[in-house]
Amino acid sequence: MDFPKFILGDNTDYPSAIFVIHTEFPRFIINLEDDEVEWLEDFDQHDQKELETEAESLIQQATEFYDREISRYDD
Repeated sequence: MDFPKFILGDNTDYPSAIFVIHTEFPRFIINLEDDEVEWLEDFDQHDQKELETEAESLIQQATEFYDREISRYDD
């Protein structure tokens, strides 16, 4: 089964948090409330360099995904 690239997450222990989970490499969870990112991967030096260039784009995509999903709820 293929999973979506991004998934919204909710947790009642964090009522104001807005979690978006990225399911592809590099996997991460971002809290859009404060832009805190938790990486779910271990990175070597090569991965770290690639991640630096890719991270900003992935975080922007996560934000756009959230905005799109919320707009669909409003419809």
